Amino acid sequence: MTEKRKLRILVAKPGLDGHDRGAKVVARSLRDAGMEVIYTGLHQTPEMIVSSAIQEDVDAVGLSIMSGAHMTLMPAVVKGLKEKGAEDIMVFGGGIIPDDDIPLLKEKGIDGIFTPGTSTEKIVEWIQQNVSPR
Repeated sequence: MTEKRKLRILVAKPGLDGHDRGAKVVARSLRDAGMEVIYTGLHQTPEMIVSSAIQEDVDAVGLSIMSGAHMTLMPAVVKGLKEKGAEDIMVFGGGIIPDDDIPLLKEKGIDGIFTPGTSTEKIVEWIQQNVSPR
């Protein structure tokens, strides 16, 4: 019996947002749940995130945005992955996202949205149920 490989998740902070504590907490929770996690650090462009996701052969990208630029930056990552033939990499995100924006983000290809107050357990559970190794 072959063992299923661990999920590989890229956690990224796109844009000029300098608040990374939440992203680090999520990254650690994913790692503690048995996933391989790559954290890109602050001030990443969508192009940098797409490049890292492909180079690291991840199964999903988690975006943390507190700056209000979620309607631009999140879809830009989805578009970039599609342009590079990597549309099978799932994209999820969290941060300060108004409820009215969630359906629009999902229409633009964001697979999961987590707003403030979402427990790390819920994020881990969502990934385990929705993301599979590519």
